[in-house]
Amino acid sequence: GTECHFCIKIEPLIERLQKEEGITITKLECWHNDANNALREKMDDVDCGGVPFFVNEKTGKKHCGWMDYEELKEWALGGKKGLDKKKKDK
Repeated sequence: GTECHFCIKIEPLIERLQKEEGITITKLECWHNDANNALREKMDDVDCGGVPFFVNEKTGKKHCGWMDYEELKEWALGGKKGLDKKKKDK
């Protein structure tokens, strides 16, 4: 959202990554868009509960919150950075 400090702060890093690596990161506004927020809640099986919330569609890895450029790049390119789906209690 326009009010999210971390979303605003990470925006230039996302733009840089897209330009340098030729990848697309789709951004969805969740604070003022109920449909997008419902999608975020549905995809949030790692208990993030907020934004920024990243989902790598190729790897399934998710990330919650701030990342520096190198962490963002590793996550986006399929590295180890990111969270797997939480395991359900048995």
